[in-house]
Amino acid sequence: MQSSAGFRPDPKDWTLAYDDFDPEQERLREVLTSTGNGYFCTRGSAEWADVDDIHYPGTYAHSCYNRETTIMGGRPVLNEDLVNLPNWLVLKLRIEGNEPINLKNVELLSYRHEVDFRNATVIRKLRFRDRGGRETTLASRRFVSMFDMHQAALEWTITAENWSGNVEVITALDARVINQGVARYRELEGHHLHPVASRNPGPDIISLIAQTRQSHIYVSEAARTRVYDENGEIEIKRGLYQMEDYAHQTLGFELQQGQPVRVEKLVSFYTSLDQAINEPLTNAEKAVKSFGTFGEAFSLHQRAWDELWDDCDIRVPNDERVQFLLRFHASHVLQTCSPHTADLDAGVPARGLNGEAYRGHIFWDELYVYPFLNFRLPKITRGLLMYRYRRLDEARALAREAGYRGAMYPWQSGSDGKEETQIVHLNPRSGLWEADLSQNQRHVSAAIFYNIWHYLQATGDTDFLLGPGAEMMMEIARFWSSIAHFNPERGRYEIHGVMGPDEFHEKYPGSSKAGLRNNAYTNVMVAWISDVAGRLLDMLAERRRRSLCERIGLTNQEIELWKEMSRKMYIPFHADGVISQFEGWEELEELDWDAYRREYGNIQRLDRILRAQGKEPDRYKLSKQADTVLLFYLFRQDELKQIFERLGYPYTTETLRKTVDYYDARTSHGSTLSFVTYAGIFSEINPGVSWERYMVALESDVGDIQGGTTAEGIHMGVMSGTLDLVQRSYMGEVIRDDILYLNPKDMAHLRGLSLPMRFRGLLIEVTLEDGRLRVNAEVDSLNRSVKLGVGDQVREIRSGEGYTFIL
Repeated sequence: MQSSAGFRPDPKDWTLAYDDFDPEQERLREVLTSTGNGYFCTRGSAEWADVDDIHYPGTYAHSCYNRETTIMGGRPVLNEDLVNLPNWLVLKLRIEGNEPINLKNVELLSYRHEVDFRNATVIRKLRFRDRGGRETTLASRRFVSMFDMHQAALEWTITAENWSGNVEVITALDARVINQGVARYRELEGHHLHPVASRNPGPDIISLIAQTRQSHIYVSEAARTRVYDENGEIEIKRGLYQMEDYAHQTLGFELQQGQPVRVEKLVSFYTSLDQAINEPLTNAEKAVKSFGTFGEAFSLHQRAWDELWDDCDIRVPNDERVQFLLRFHASHVLQTCSPHTADLDAGVPARGLNGEAYRGHIFWDELYVYPFLNFRLPKITRGLLMYRYRRLDEARALAREAGYRGAMYPWQSGSDGKEETQIVHLNPRSGLWEADLSQNQRHVSAAIFYNIWHYLQATGDTDFLLGPGAEMMMEIARFWSSIAHFNPERGRYEIHGVMGPDEFHEKYPGSSKAGLRNNAYTNVMVAWISDVAGRLLDMLAERRRRSLCERIGLTNQEIELWKEMSRKMYIPFHADGVISQFEGWEELEELDWDAYRREYGNIQRLDRILRAQGKEPDRYKLSKQADTVLLFYLFRQDELKQIFERLGYPYTTETLRKTVDYYDARTSHGSTLSFVTYAGIFSEINPGVSWERYMVALESDVGDIQGGTTAEGIHMGVMSGTLDLVQRSYMGEVIRDDILYLNPKDMAHLRGLSLPMRFRGLLIEVTLEDGRLRVNAEVDSLNRSVKLGVGDQVREIRSGEGYTFIL
């Protein structure tokens, strides 16, 4: 496992810190020390840094997408990207008229770069000696406000250590940015912004507005920069330079030896997608004029984070490393999905809002994200699910184009819900562009159905069920009954032409036809969906049921078909009872795993290795990540037993053990999500192995175990999945018959574990003590109550009450 040189965790201080400057690690550190508020997010780049082979300043906002076409080999290739937006960070220091200071033209005497993730604040402190022998200390703090979604703030403290003299600070807004943060995308068009105008609406304010080239989204920033000494704001000499896509002010003043001077840059950020505005530039300028000081803004920002931690802090007192990483992950999840996100038209970008990997697209990673939010900040989940509902018509159109009915959601989604999956993909090992067939991962629609159902279970949100929820679920079930066909020879329903989560297998060896037959994960999910959909209508009042059926044209014949499919989906098995990943898997070749490990070391991306050798991954018995075994993660054993027995297939504890052992030996874990999944599964059968996998997942981003991918954006699914694992697998959370059951595992690492959970609107605090599980419910003016169970013990707990279960 790789780790960043100079990394020094300090769990008590909630701080990820680096005590040296390492050019090779800088882009990774920029991602890990990003700061965001669920509306926009900025990488932890140094303010003085321009884009080069070391640094990559980047700011990204939910829903700010743009499409551009690249001509490749005479063929137009259209891609939609989350746009790198104007850089608001720019502050540069010039001493005695010399060139601006950067780390290449000074001698570093000391350096520290950190993020306080309790409040997502990026901090740098450096002492340097310039070419004139002058020694200077520069301390920087900045944040994107969790209190005011449109605000960011930056503070420099400059101290001349052994000299006095004149300095000049350059403060700028820069819209000359392009998307170039992912090396393998650089052959594709990265220019997404048109310059519009820059302005100087006040003596200490600069502003600019740019527009995305195709989607015509206006993006505006305004910056107010002032200089202070210990007695207050000081008079400075200002200069101004403007272009359409760039504006800067120069701030000239004198430094006295040993006397610190502070530079405060307050920034406002608006787009034309925002609500309750006139137009972005005017609003940005108006907002920045009304901002208080850096200290006042930081106090409000800090208070907003404190409120979030009250709902979200998972406490593990007996393991400092685990405690540190859980909080680090929660901070990043909340930087991408915060209460501000709930009111946006936003989905969950698989790589967060601090990089350009996957082009900022929305996949199925929300399957791993929502469970953590469901039990803490369910309004965020509701808002994110509305992203899918607003794109229901596009999913219906996508199904129709493919010859199906209902709603077929795209594998990759962006602005409007059309399929954004690339048709070609660059293999960095071979340097060749290869066909990309991954849009056949139709299981994303199953994940959306699953997400809606489990949101409803955790919240009891009947309004959402009666409106968007039921409609999406019915249309997804309709799609699956449309893509499935009945095989009279087997007397069962089958699904052909799809891919499972594995991703290494896109088709059969040597075949020109995309997709596989009867992926077991997909078919079992469809059997479950068909059962839930068939029963769901019975949960609705007759008036609501009639209205829904009339609105989407749902017939009794369709409902009966779902009930039949819930009993007759085909599931392939190996002869020894192992669930087959798909029909025909047994005919594939075994791979010499040891030989590939000896030759390549890290073989997580075996597909790229094999293709670079001229071989097809489709030929071999190998998986990129959990596929069939994902069923054991998403469903409890009693649920799976019920599904399989309803289908007429045997299911025993050996089914779980044999299937997991078989695929574990044939999985490269090319996605870090796989470690989350296997950790959850092994919690049932081998707690020691489970914890080993869990620690790999916990360390995966901070240690960049995939060798460079985290620098392109955090992995939202892994960060949130590690949080969910604590409640789902180790605390044993499951909802059954409107009762929240907790059946904690006896694991030394988690003794004293305490976590907040919001169930059906009531916030409870759950604490593991020696042989006991203590539950305390917050005082609630509505006097709500919930039912909790541990084993056979079930207790109704009202607001303000507590109860101790004996384990």
